[in-house]
Amino acid sequence: MIYRSRAPLRIGLAGGGTDVNPYSDEFGGAILNATISHYAHASIEPIQENGIIIQALDRKEEQRFEWSSELPINGKLDLLKGVYNRIQKDYGLPLTNFCLSTFVDAPAGSGLGTSSTLVVAVIGAFAEMLKLPLGEYDIAHYAFDIERKDLMLAGGKQDQYAATFGGVNFMEFYENDKVIVNPLRIKQEYLNELENNLVLYFTATSRESATIIKEQQKNVLEKNERSIDAMHQLKEQARMMKEALLKGRLHEIGEVLDYGFQQKRNMAKNISNASIETLYEAAKKAGATGGKISGAGGGGFMIFYCPGNTRYKVIDTLNNFGGEIKPFRFTKQGLTSWTTA
Repeated sequence: MIYRSRAPLRIGLAGGGTDVNPYSDEFGGAILNATISHYAHASIEPIQENGIIIQALDRKEEQRFEWSSELPINGKLDLLKGVYNRIQKDYGLPLTNFCLSTFVDAPAGSGLGTSSTLVVAVIGAFAEMLKLPLGEYDIAHYAFDIERKDLMLAGGKQDQYAATFGGVNFMEFYENDKVIVNPLRIKQEYLNELENNLVLYFTATSRESATIIKEQQKNVLEKNERSIDAMHQLKEQARMMKEALLKGRLHEIGEVLDYGFQQKRNMAKNISNASIETLYEAAKKAGATGGKISGAGGGGFMIFYCPGNTRYKVIDTLNNFGGEIKPFRFTKQGLTSWTTA
């Protein structure tokens, strides 16, 4: 038997960064995001040889171990090993030789929540294998716990919940890691138009999000007023985006995105840079009314809102910068797992 799972990546539309402690603990955060048709995939397959094989097929990395209840966390495939260690600790895996294989449809550090989505997918495969009675909130919080507490990786909470729940969600974040996911009932015609008007562009650079996130956290701890006020404004941006989408005021989307782009610069250094600013202005000159850097910032993916038929001119312009346009569709389904012979 092979136990498989997949979880969707996401694009953040508003509120990014307000899901990160200590801001979310002290002030409460809010984010609006949507899952897209790019995924993290995981498979667990029993093997004849003794031991455990762990593979990241997209990165062409592999590690082999003798059977053990705990695998070493040493900077190589730690997300996969971290899930294994926690599952082993909490549920106990049978003494079975197996190969855990993963593949992610976007590069690490690209700003689409790849790391957290991968953790969710691996949990999904183990949950399928062991028939664990875990609900959506359980899996999302479990993934958060493994990343942030077991592996001590800096970051927020939105990605784990987006990957698990799927769809377009307005998420609220409170102290003690409390999260409320509010699925939005947006008319299909509004979603169709939003999908048509959004251009997803990979800048051909990845970045280390932890550095930016740690500075953001430091700014909150040190009561940096400029940074904290920017986060307040981004939280308000999430509410503005929710209202615009629910009421079909799509002509406001670009302006709401642009408002967030201006505010996010003030959260931490290196969120934007000269290359991003040049690219952003070129896209606006070509017809985009707004956009944003996906994830923590510094590179990776960007999205642009292009009303009417301006997407084609914007795409032509972006193609001059050496990156890549990535087609996508919105998805309604989150984490999915199944068993095959």
